[in-house]
Amino acid sequence: MKYQIGDTVLLLHSNEEGEVVELLNDQMVMVNVGGVQFPVYMDQIDFPYFKRFTEQKVFQPEKKNVFIDNIPKEKRIDSNKISTGMWLLMLPVFSKDVFDEDIVSYFKIYLQNQTQQHIRFRYNVRFKGLPGFALNNEVDSFKDFYLHDIPFEALNDAPKFEFDFELSRPDKKKAAHVESIFKIKAKQLFQRIEEMRMKNEPSISFLLYENYPDSYEEIIPEYKFKQVAMYDATKIRERLAPARSVIDLHIEKLSDRWQGLSNFEILSIQLDTFEKYYQLAVAHMQPNLIVIHGVGTGKLRNEIHDRLKMKKEVRTFANQFHSNFGFGATEIFFQY
Repeated sequence: MKYQIGDTVLLLHSNEEGEVVELLNDQMVMVNVGGVQFPVYMDQIDFPYFKRFTEQKVFQPEKKNVFIDNIPKEKRIDSNKISTGMWLLMLPVFSKDVFDEDIVSYFKIYLQNQTQQHIRFRYNVRFKGLPGFALNNEVDSFKDFYLHDIPFEALNDAPKFEFDFELSRPDKKKAAHVESIFKIKAKQLFQRIEEMRMKNEPSISFLLYENYPDSYEEIIPEYKFKQVAMYDATKIRERLAPARSVIDLHIEKLSDRWQGLSNFEILSIQLDTFEKYYQLAVAHMQPNLIVIHGVGTGKLRNEIHDRLKMKKEVRTFANQFHSNFGFGATEIFFQY
């Protein structure tokens, strides 16, 4: 192989130098540039020695010391970049089997922040419901953050990725935090790996959220009168969409064209509807909320229960027999 671990290489597209820290396969390597690691194809790098030899040294006058107050600089945000959301990236690392075929050995897991905000996050991954890895940290705007590696065989243990995001610089106009839970089956991942190979992409990406949501609280208008009116919090709730004490998540109640949808699309619609009316219930400060999810295989019920375990406003919830819904509903009790 042309490159080895520890080699200094030149990135052709940016003219930066980096170090090879890992050999991913016969076409890709992992490069470290200024403390940031990312995968590149071998045809995108070269050895820097010819560049160094042909460069002429330019005389620079000696810099004089300038004494200023030691004020930390704020992290710069590039407003010209296009925001696409917060992503979970899975970079497959290949190795050769006994038949000299490429097989996935393990995955490198990254958090990719393609937004205009610097974000703090709390991260947990569970395997078969048991804790596997946890981390609290921060990812800057338009940066990638390496989380950890996952062995390929661990995908058989039903991994569940749990995130809780919040702005590094709080904004009253924005939500206090955003929760995102992601699960993938091995069969789905196999399909994505094949798509990745066909498109010649280095990694598999999954969207965690597209836009950081606004707060449900509205800004109090600045009155032009001399007398200051008392602010009534109930006025906020009057201007919100109405909440419901009972929501029915059976797909035929939510869509007229559900028969042409896949199971994944149906589940996505049901969970989006749940999140909408859950947030409205919290905004209206309802004491409780009944969610009708049916019995079936228990997939929708389990997804909702997993999300409720992560939500701070939930005091308790129960899936008990109800005279109207049997065991097909969960009642949520809030705390404020």
